[in-house]
Parts: sequence; structure tokens; C-alpha cells
Amino acid sequence: MTDTPAGTSEFHSRGNDPYSRLETVPEFSVTSTTVTDGGAWPAAQYSGAFGVPGGEDVSPQLSWSGAPEGTRSYAVTVYDPDAPTGSGFWHWSVGNIPAEVTELAENAGVADGSGLPAGAFQLKHDGGGTGFIGAAPPAGHGEHRYFITVHALDVPELDIPADASNAFFGFNRFGHEIGRATLVVTGEITE
Repeated sequence: MTDTPAGTSEFHSRGNDPYSRLETVPEFSVTSTTVTDGGAWPAAQYSGAFGVPGGEDVSPQLSWSGAPEGTRSYAVTVYDPDAPTGSGFWHWSVGNIPAEVTELAENAGVADGSGLPAGAFQLKHDGGGTGFIGAAPPAGHGEHRYFITVHALDVPELDIPADASNAFFGFNRFGHEIGRATLVVTGEITE
């Protein structure tokens, strides 16, 4: 870990930044009552499904503002580029959030989608289920970063199948992304 303060570009882009090779788009603001940029996940945002003690798989509260003019919908993703998979690990992928929605409540990522705004969808996370799956970095693997990103899109919806992969979602999303807001939080299991 570097001595760079959280919130700086080096912290966000330290190795395997998921956005470093994508087109630069305007940034806007995302905040959370659950987490802070550069801070660590609270216990509830770890994965009980993967057996982490105290983990509850509760998605974080998110609020955003300042999206660019022309935003017609949003997507939200939570991604761990540090997972030892060669492809990272997608913890949550939500699409077709209406443009007038600027907040997701804590635990909006329940599997049945009942916490999401009307019209929004969730894809399967990389653990195989739907909804938000909490952090579960391998014990002793070191600190992982979790990119919580709100994507502003120039279309009212993405027409993708419910069983689409996160890569397919990303390919379709980034062709319409006109703004991006990101918080990066950390998680680590030492034993």
C-alpha cells in the first residue's frame, strides 16, 4: 500500500484500474452514508454467503448528483479488480435506473430486486446469485479495492438479456456512458 491519501488518482488507479483504458468521461459526485472513499467496508458489507463472520451481504447506500446534461438513465456497479481470478470479481451490477432517481437505499441490492426503482434490473454477481454479494477477499491475500461506480448513460434503457454477463453489460454500457462517479473502498481478511 502506498502513502497516497484516499481519493487521489493514484489510490483509485493503483494497478488494474477498471476504467484506465476506457474513454475519459466527465466526473460527477457520489456519496454514501455506509462507506467513505478510501475507507474500509463495514462488517455488514462483507459476505455472509461466502462465510465471512459478521458479513450480511448488504449493499451500501448511495446518493449522486451533478450528472452531465443528457443523462437519461444510470447504472451502478461494484467491482473488485484485485480478486485472484484474472478477471476481477463483480459484486453488483444494476442497470436501467431512471434518470430522476439519484439514490439507492442501503440493502437495495436484495436478490429479488424489490429494493430497486421500477424498471431497474440486476445481473448475476460473480458468485452466481442475483443482487449484491459482499466482500470476501481470500484470507492473507492483502487489501482489495472495491470500485463503487455510478455510470450516467445517454439512453433511457439498455436492452440486454437478464442472463447477460457482466462483461456484456459493460460493453453495452460504456458505449453510452457520458459521466462516471466512483468511490473506492477497501476490504481485507487477515486470517
